Parts: sequence; C-alpha cells; structure tokens
Amino acid sequence: MAHFAQIDENNIVTQVIVVADSDCGGGQYPESDPIGAAFCNNLLGGTWKQTSYNHNFRKRYAGIGYTFDADADMFIAPQPYPSWTLDAEGDWQPPTPMPDDGNVYQWDEENQQWIAVPDAD
Repeated sequence: MAHFAQIDENNIVTQVIVVADSDCGGGQYPESDPIGAAFCNNLLGGTWKQTSYNHNFRKRYAGIGYTFDADADMFIAPQPYPSWTLDAEGDWQPPTPMPDDGNVYQWDEENQQWIAVPDAD
C-alpha cells in the first residue's frame, strides 16, 4: 500500500489516503509517485504527493495541516508554538533546548521556558 497527501494551492495537506500498489504502477518510490499522483488526481482531483508511513522519504509522514515544501521535497509539521523556528532539516526548534537530564518537560510559551512535568505516580 502507498499513501498520498492532497495539497491545496498553498501547499497545505488537506487529506491523506491509502492507494493500492497496483494503482501506483506496482513500483517503489520515486517511480510510484507520479503514477499514484495521477491516479489520485483522476479519482478525486487536485494535487497529490506520495508520503511515507515509515518516514523513508519526504522527511515525515504527512498529516492534515502539514505543509509540503517543494524546494526541500519534504512535509513539515505545523509550528507548535509561535516562538519556535524551523531549521534547515525541517524540524521546529524551541528558543532554548530542552534539558537533557532524564526528566519529562513541556514547553511554556508564555514564559519561554521548559517546565518539568511531575511524576504521575
């Protein structure tokens, strides 16, 4: 099975569907991409890009609301917080790195800092 993401005129993913390998020419990516995209377009209309459930290509599996960056040929997750910036690898980075001390943290956008999450025990 192959997975295809429909993107709108702003390159935002609007849906993701599963397509039979036989409808993608039976091949592997990248050969399957244009064949499967044409199949999806004929069936549902729109622009389609193949996405990898196992993250083998195009950085990550696409989800609704993700952006397709045509220059980098990757899907980018929505920005988690306004203060986070996108790095060259297509990952969102916080203003300060999360502490690496074995604790669980969550980002506090208002105070621009990591807050330790208490144990649930």
